[in-house]
Amino acid sequence: MKRWLTFFLLLIYSICSAQDIAKQRQLPALRTITSPKIDGILDDACWIDVPIASDFIQIRPNPGKIETQDRRTEMKVLYDDVAIYVYARMYDHPDSVSHELVSRDQIGNADFISIILDPFYDKMNGNGFFVTAAGVQFDAKYSQVGDEDSNWNAVWESAVKLDDKGWTCEMKIPYSALRFSGKDIQNWGINFSRRIQRTNAQSFWNFVDPKVNGFINQEGLFTGLKDLKPPLRLSFSPYVSGYINHYPANLPGIKNTTSRFNGGMDVKYGINNSFTLDMTLVPDFGQVQSDNRILNLTPFEVKFNENRQFFTEGTELFNKGDLFYSKRIGSIPAYYNYSAIGETDKVIKDQTEAKVLNATKISGRTAKGLGIGIFNAITNSMQTEVEDAQGNFREVETQPLTNYNILVFDQSLKNNSSATFINTNVLRQGSAYDANVTALLLNLNNKGNKYFINGNGKMSYLRGEETSTGYSYTLRFGKQSGNFTWSYNQVYADDQFDPSDMGFFTNNNFLDQRVGLGYNIFKPGKWYNEWQNWFNMTYSRRATPGDYQSLGIETGSYVRFKNLWSAELDVNYDAKANNFYEARNGQIYKAPENYTIGLYINPNRAKAYNFGGNIRYQEQQLFKGKSYNFYLFQNFRLNDKVAFGLDLSFNPNYDFVNWVTTQGSQSIFSKYDRRTVENSFDAKYTFTNLMGVTVVFRHYWSDRRNKDFYLLKPDGNLTDYQGPALTALDRNYNVFNIDLIYIWQFAPGSTLSVSYKDAAETSDPFYRQRYNKNLSGILNAPQNNSLSVKVLYFVDYLDLKKKRKKA
Repeated sequence: MKRWLTFFLLLIYSICSAQDIAKQRQLPALRTITSPKIDGILDDACWIDVPIASDFIQIRPNPGKIETQDRRTEMKVLYDDVAIYVYARMYDHPDSVSHELVSRDQIGNADFISIILDPFYDKMNGNGFFVTAAGVQFDAKYSQVGDEDSNWNAVWESAVKLDDKGWTCEMKIPYSALRFSGKDIQNWGINFSRRIQRTNAQSFWNFVDPKVNGFINQEGLFTGLKDLKPPLRLSFSPYVSGYINHYPANLPGIKNTTSRFNGGMDVKYGINNSFTLDMTLVPDFGQVQSDNRILNLTPFEVKFNENRQFFTEGTELFNKGDLFYSKRIGSIPAYYNYSAIGETDKVIKDQTEAKVLNATKISGRTAKGLGIGIFNAITNSMQTEVEDAQGNFREVETQPLTNYNILVFDQSLKNNSSATFINTNVLRQGSAYDANVTALLLNLNNKGNKYFINGNGKMSYLRGEETSTGYSYTLRFGKQSGNFTWSYNQVYADDQFDPSDMGFFTNNNFLDQRVGLGYNIFKPGKWYNEWQNWFNMTYSRRATPGDYQSLGIETGSYVRFKNLWSAELDVNYDAKANNFYEARNGQIYKAPENYTIGLYINPNRAKAYNFGGNIRYQEQQLFKGKSYNFYLFQNFRLNDKVAFGLDLSFNPNYDFVNWVTTQGSQSIFSKYDRRTVENSFDAKYTFTNLMGVTVVFRHYWSDRRNKDFYLLKPDGNLTDYQGPALTALDRNYNVFNIDLIYIWQFAPGSTLSVSYKDAAETSDPFYRQRYNKNLSGILNAPQNNSLSVKVLYFVDYLDLKKKRKKA
């Protein structure tokens, strides 16, 4: 009888649990007269009798599993005229709580708790506020289909405490950090999330099903907020910075050591309940992480990550349609004009970045779901200093004063769908050409967010001495939720389409078709926690005249094991292709068949010492060219404050074939060996959750050793080169960087930062054997050293107003 009773009770519990998972949870909003003290101690009287949000449900490693009582989570939320207040109690064994100290906006090896709010309850956009058990803040903005913008920052308060029951947290999220309507009674989307680092377990209050596409659309409901008054959102962040730079140019009339003093301001103003203006006046980006430069042997540009906060924070609207590559603004301009530099002129100093004079963003979303974004930035002209044959120096303008603009309208529709209009415009002073790109985008999902269809149409227009108009479109549809997913994708671009003046773009004139299949298992098995599998096939033709370009097949599998290690196996096959870009003159090159196999291993990063890496092998049919890639990373966490990382990469290539030079109208290829070694070391010491120092050392060495030369025939095949001897075509490229940054957040939103940078780069037409000789050579090469100090102070207008009233 007991067995049957036990079975019956378990069945009832399972049914109730399943119902809880499927049903949207609701939490009533309670207004408080007395606000809690944000100290992490949950003893404020206002927290008594507040409804508790508990029974969190795992998304990983066991989706649908309700948390146990000894590891339960209890959340409470209050609000008043100023802010949202959050109470969090995380039960756990106190010695098991992970709490590594890292810089702001990082998680590290730490447990965390978070609240995710969707004030307009459109199930597409939200703001997340995370606090780790070490007291480190992390905030992010979310857009449709779960995209996370971790570069978004707000000013808010939090505090944590560790005790004999686990740990606690309190948060104060001022309304100035949020956008919401002025309705008398409002319902907001809400969810809470907790991660236990040692077991890699993450759970949500309102269940987020990994088989369902999207994240914000699976939120709970925060009901009955009354009489909220959106505050005046106005803040200023003035800064001052000073630089000392040393480079041993050792040239007459040019100083080896220079200094400069900068000053400027960031302004944030809430135009109304929904829209915010962000402006940076005479910004200073000198302290951002250096780009990881490489030896590029391809005919296409290398894309670098954006590290400048203004161009990464809150740009989700401007990234619609993939037309905005923010490094075009200042860092990597698309347009250079060297026509005024003669063959006998010697370049003394060439600017590679344009000074950003100012940049402005206006963005937001109305209560009816219309997102509007306006972006403008202006960069100064760039001057290159040259010396003529008579020894006279002069400056040549290689890029004019340039104005960059973006306009976006993005309408949210039912079922996480949207329709978007976006226009980018680049205007240059003088005779240089201007560029304009316009796109219409449509993204539709069915009611259960299971099936989708999306697409876009784009037009580019370049106006100068010659004008050109190009077109492109994308069509994609498929199944995006469930264990089995599939998609079909078609992308077309004619031979005139060019969005590169403000976007990242490699080539046009193609019609690509792609079929993708996936099968994912989210429920743990006997030996794994998660298992993902995929198969993709891509077929490409030129749009004009329609001839074949390439055929590629990719398949792979990813497994996360019970011990929290993971492994991924990738296999890629590329059939013989017609490459119209490698020759650099429009001539066809019959690219050989090749295949690649790679194995990737990742460890349990909760361990104090962990390591992983990958092994890849590629083989080309032509000359049996072979490529190997060995990558190893190691991380060692000495304690919660000190951590080290070491990355080692070795990539030798043998008997590969690529373009090497052009003689007149003839394209010359070579068979070559290449070796690439990249080593980087990083270390961090975090004094407190508001102060820390990090350092990164990186050395990159890559070469090209030509063995035989070939002439590209009109039919796209290679024949032995019989011309004059070719010399100075080997390559030996080295880059060395040091980035050391100290940051102290001495007040909310206010920072003092000190940065030291060392950079050296050499490129020789001869091979320098052995790694130690290259390392020694780059260390003895001229080094560009800079030391900078920057102070940024956050001023909230409402705080100033309060202080004036008290006075």
